[in-house]
Amino acid sequence: MSQHSTALSTPTSLERALDQNEAIQETVEQSAAELCVINAVLKQEVPEHVKTGDVAEALQKTDEIESRIQNSAGNLEQVNQALKEEIKARVDLERQLASTQAELEQVQNAAQNSAPASEGERRAS
Repeated sequence: MSQHSTALSTPTSLERALDQNEAIQETVEQSAAELCVINAVLKQEVPEHVKTGDVAEALQKTDEIESRIQNSAGNLEQVNQALKEEIKARVDLERQLASTQAELEQVQNAAQNSAPASEGERRAS
């Protein structure tokens, strides 16, 4: 599912959120591009004498909406970048934790193997 997922685990909630945000970002960017084309056609094809009143207001509103959609796409891109950085940091921390846990197990095993026999073990031998 996630291109961001590590090979060792299933996607985390952050990775799933990033996947969803990237899909939303793509949809928003496509919508902005489509609206840009529609606006360009309307501005070019609608005669100047018709671009008054409600038509002029509609054209102005579509320009504003196009701008807001493009800004939203940019904001999503920033959020996605932050999520990517957080995912990378999390993966690094999980790797460090796994390494530390493995080292701890080795130390505990070594300590158990080198510890002197307990009182009960000495009596039994």
